[in-house]
Amino acid sequence: MNISWSEKNSTSSKQTLQKNSNMKRQTCVTAILLLSLFTDLVAQPIRLNNETVDSNKVSISVSKINGKKSLRVVKDSTIKEIDEPTFARLKNIDFKNGTIEVNVLSRLLKTASPTDRGFIGIAFRINEDNSKFECIYIRPTNGRAEEQVRRNHSIQYFSYPDFKFFRLRKENPEMYESYADMGLDEWIKMRIEVNGKQAKLFLNNNEHPSLIVNDLKHGENASGSIGLFVDVGTEGFFSGLKVTQR
Repeated sequence: MNISWSEKNSTSSKQTLQKNSNMKRQTCVTAILLLSLFTDLVAQPIRLNNETVDSNKVSISVSKINGKKSLRVVKDSTIKEIDEPTFARLKNIDFKNGTIEVNVLSRLLKTASPTDRGFIGIAFRINEDNSKFECIYIRPTNGRAEEQVRRNHSIQYFSYPDFKFFRLRKENPEMYESYADMGLDEWIKMRIEVNGKQAKLFLNNNEHPSLIVNDLKHGENASGSIGLFVDVGTEGFFSGLKVTQR
């Protein structure tokens, strides 16, 4: 049977329209996926105040220190144990993988003992009742100490509740601690990159990490909130918090 030119042209036009429609649909889907990915990777600045954080075994207040508006965090003096859930906890966030950036400044309280180190850092993947979390903090007084062993303990990872620093130091000496130059009463930028069971700490825009933890104790599937952590003897200040979810 012979097919007329008009019928051929009509069939060809329909095929072209269908092809264009499919291409537009695919382009639209690709654009949505890319937008979703881009949104996930954009750093989210978070204001630090009473509306965005809850205090957990700490006192918090908004203040200005060295020209920066910041959140002041001090551990409850009745909490004598160390490596406890003593932090200002972010509200309405569930963090699993991504990047946490914040500027920290540490001072010693007048009541601090000679063994206090200005402990300040970031807790992450905090569960709902604060009974499990990961944490990396720094000891600014150790960074420029005259004893090399103290310098080697400038940075610390611990996992609450079962893997506090003294257990990790006893069972795996030096594995979860490191040295970096730092001091009291100066702004230090902390950036933690979390991916699965690994966490890397970068300080002051350094290209390479100061500490790498390859076996986060709560595993790769843990997730939860983020906390601005301090420990005994510390008057801690936090500013410029940004969180990037991945």
